[in-house]
This record gives sequence, C-alpha cells and structure tokens, in this order.
Amino acid sequence: MLFKGFTSNIKHIRRVFPIPNFRSSLMSFSHNSCSIQRLPKLLPCVKVKDPQYDGVVIVTDSPSKLVGDLEPLKDVIEKYGEIDEVYTKDVIFIKTDVIPSKRLIFSPTGPLNRDYDDVRRFADAAVKGIQRALKAGCKKPLFVRPVDDNFVGFAGKVATLGALHALYVPLEIREDVPEKKSKADVMGIWCSDEVKVTKSIPVTTAIESGRIVARDIGGSDPERMAAPRVLQYVQDTLKDSGIKIQVISDKNEFKKSFPLLEAVNRCASHVDRHTGRLIFLEYEGEGPIDTTLFLVGKGITYDTGGADIKAGGVMAGMHRDKCGAAAVAGFFKILSMLKPKGLKVVGALAMVRNSVGQDCYVADEIITSRAGVRVRVGNTDAEGRMVMADVLCKMKEDALSAVNPQLFTIATLTGHSIRAMGPNYSIIMDNGPARKLKTAQTMQEAGDRIGDPFEISTLRRDDYEFHTGKSEYEDVLQCNNSPSTMTARGHQGPGAFLIKASGLEKHGIDSNKPLPYSHLDIAGSSGPFPGIPTGAPIVAFTEKYVIPRL
Repeated sequence: MLFKGFTSNIKHIRRVFPIPNFRSSLMSFSHNSCSIQRLPKLLPCVKVKDPQYDGVVIVTDSPSKLVGDLEPLKDVIEKYGEIDEVYTKDVIFIKTDVIPSKRLIFSPTGPLNRDYDDVRRFADAAVKGIQRALKAGCKKPLFVRPVDDNFVGFAGKVATLGALHALYVPLEIREDVPEKKSKADVMGIWCSDEVKVTKSIPVTTAIESGRIVARDIGGSDPERMAAPRVLQYVQDTLKDSGIKIQVISDKNEFKKSFPLLEAVNRCASHVDRHTGRLIFLEYEGEGPIDTTLFLVGKGITYDTGGADIKAGGVMAGMHRDKCGAAAVAGFFKILSMLKPKGLKVVGALAMVRNSVGQDCYVADEIITSRAGVRVRVGNTDAEGRMVMADVLCKMKEDALSAVNPQLFTIATLTGHSIRAMGPNYSIIMDNGPARKLKTAQTMQEAGDRIGDPFEISTLRRDDYEFHTGKSEYEDVLQCNNSPSTMTARGHQGPGAFLIKASGLEKHGIDSNKPLPYSHLDIAGSSGPFPGIPTGAPIVAFTEKYVIPRL
C-alpha cells in the first residue's frame, strides 16, 4: 500500500513456526536472458579538444571555474552571455569552432553557496546537460565537471551519476526496440587528474549498474516484472557473480513459514504468472567478516489494494510498489562488482502481487505471524508491511548468530511519507539499538555527501500503542482504515508494526540480545511517476557500507 492507510498493533503469543528447508523449494527456470543495459564506455580525458567526442557538456556554477585546458571554453560562454542573460540560469547550446565537434553545451548548477544548496545541484544540471546533448545528436559526449570548493570530492561523482541517469533506457524499450537500446556509445569524463578519474570509473560503473537493476525491476510494468519474471531477471543479472540465490515459491511453504506474506499472495497464487516469489540473496566478502547487513525489500509487483480496492483512479502507478525490493537487488549488483572485504549482506526480495478476487484476504482476518503474534488485518491495502514482517522475522533469527548484525526494511510504504517530507527524500527511523549506533544519522550524512538524501523520523510510544491489539482476539492491529495521509504519524506507525509483528520488540535496548533495526520508507525518493525510478537508497548504502572497504 502506497497511498492509503498505514498503521498496526501487537502483543505476544508463543508459537514458533519451523524454518523451511530452502533447498526443497529452489526453482530452476529455462528462459531467454533479459536485455541487460550496456553502459556507454566511460573514458578518462584530460584534453577538452579531443576529436573523438561529438560534443562537450560542461556542468559548473560559473564559467570562471573554467581554467587551464578549459580556458578557451570560458571565453566562448562568457561571450555568449553578453547577448543572453539566461546562460547562468538554464542549459544553453553554442556552436563554436574552439572544439572539433563544434557542439558546446553549458548546463549551470545555479548558486552553490546558500544555506539550502546541496550537491544535488550537480546531478540536476548534469541530467539537463546530457539530455540537451542527446537532442543535438551526440552519441559520444565529453562530460566536464570542474572541481568545486563547496563539495570537494563529491561534486564530480554526483554529476557523473546524474549524467548516467540521463542515459538510462527502460528495459521494455531495450527488449522491444533494439535500435534504441543505448543512447550513447561513449562518454568521456574530463578531469585535470587522469589517474584519479581512471580509478573512479569502476566504482561509478558499479553504482550505475546497480541503479539500472533497481530501475529495471522497479519501473517495468506489472507483467514484465511479475514475480516469476523478477526471479528470471535477477538470475540473469547476477549469473556467475558469486552471489548466492535461493527461492521459495511453494504456497504450502509460504503458509507454514511466512503466513502474513501468504495471505497477500493467496489471491494472486491462482494465476501462475502472478504467483509470489521470495528471493534470498547472499554476498560474503573476503577476509574476516566484521559487519553483517540484513535487507528486506518490499516487492509488490502490482497493488490493487485488494479487497480495500484503490478506487477513484488512484491505482495507476502501483507497479512501482516494488522499488524496495528493486533497491535490494540493485545493491547486490553493486556488491557483486566491487566486492567489499569484511562485509556480509543477506537480502530478501518479497515479490508478491496484491490482487483482488474471490480468494483475496480481507479486513478482520486474524493471522498468526511467524513470530507467533496474532495480527488482525485492518486494511488489505496495507499489504507491504504484511509481506515484509515474516521475512524480517526470519532475518532476525539469523541475525542472532551473525557478526555485528544490522537489519533494514526498505519499502515504498506510505503516502504519508511524501506528505510529511516531500517527494525527494528517503525516510529512516531506528529502533533503540540502531539509535545507539547512530545508524540514521550516519546514513543521512552519507546520503548528503553523495546526493541520495534522507530525513530522519523517530519511533515513539504512540506508534507502538496505535498498533497494539484493541481486543482479546488479536495482539496487533495491522492498520486502521484511513489513508496514511490522513492518519497521525502515518509513516512511523508501520515501523512499529514491523517490530512487533516480527518479534523484534524482544530485541530492543532492554534485551540481552539487542538487534539494531532501521525502517526505510522510500515512497518519496523512489522517483516520479510518470518518470524514471531513481534507485534510491542504494547510492547512500554504497557510500556508507561499501566505499570505506575498497
């Protein structure tokens, strides 16, 4: 559920569900490989007049930053500015004989020194600049981003990622219109320090490869990325990568060990091409492991709302309710390419369709979770928390024997998150043990550095009380029946529900086995619809957990 009600409750009942033998449910597929996007070849360049490029795109706040090899272009841009004052406010195209291609695109960032300016100015300008270059017919642009004193070390990285975002081609286009599968063949990256750029290219390539995976899964339509086809895609993109893949698809196994997920999957399971998949991924780096991450991604391939159906034209766009799982898959693509040492990551993609029909789950059902918690359904459009809670419980069980575990849920969960923080920010909220680690604060700092920003919310006692069962029948109330946007604390409550329904409540700061857990709501940051998904929050995850290990 992305735009309706969200909240829930709980107590505890002691009943433990047996852990399934994953090997018994591994599935193999015979299928055609998906069309993996080929990135343009990224090349370091120290001479702006290199004749192999068919256009030059410059991103900076002022032409005055163009010195040395770039000095001739500064003169061209400033001369243009004498007849067009917009040149420091919007992207411009100049025909000039100073460079062999004669195509010069200047995309200004705007001011960078105000209280509210951040490194995303570079990404925004890069997107506009590359888009203008493509319209001009460029296939081999040279991308120029001078070092900026306000964002030393990060402006170039963020700008380059912005340029690559503009070059993304949707999966369906790549598969159905092969002649459009790539927007550019080569992209040069200008820098005064060729060695530095050369070293950065593999990291940039890996991050963008991960974002492509996240965009492909998150943005593709509900049939192209129905659960079985997500599995096919993941197997193709991670083939021979060293990532372990395990799958559960058996309905009886869902019912036995992931009963909350099974309830959502129940209706869709009658249609083979829509039936759910629970995909587990595992990466283990070389050397002694010092940190273990557990990531659970919401993968609702299409959200009709179920019995509490999304009426009034608000169902369109609900194929994007899988961006949490898409981000998890994308992060594993990055791990497979960069191979950070000392880090173990276990991920789960909960791929389920929330269908409506005679066998759909309904409000008032009481379902006992894997953790032995009796959950009363309040709204079938709050399905995201349902498919993640039992998987989070499984991760909790594994985390108890892991080295320095940190657990996360990642989901396009509530419209309230967009209403509260706007459409461009991931929201992170910690339980007590994660607060002691300052997980939210350090994630926000990483995101600010690399242009993948977070806002921090706090789980309060009100959220736990809201989701506590209202009668003797249930321990937890899954949700109220109002839209999350009309519910007080509508994005914090689901975090409390996930803690209670998964049994993580027993592993807070008052426990002798505390487990750090953070819930991420990416409903706002996942990207516009219509539009291209962003891949958030995997760039911040990479900056925080991977880059320091390279």
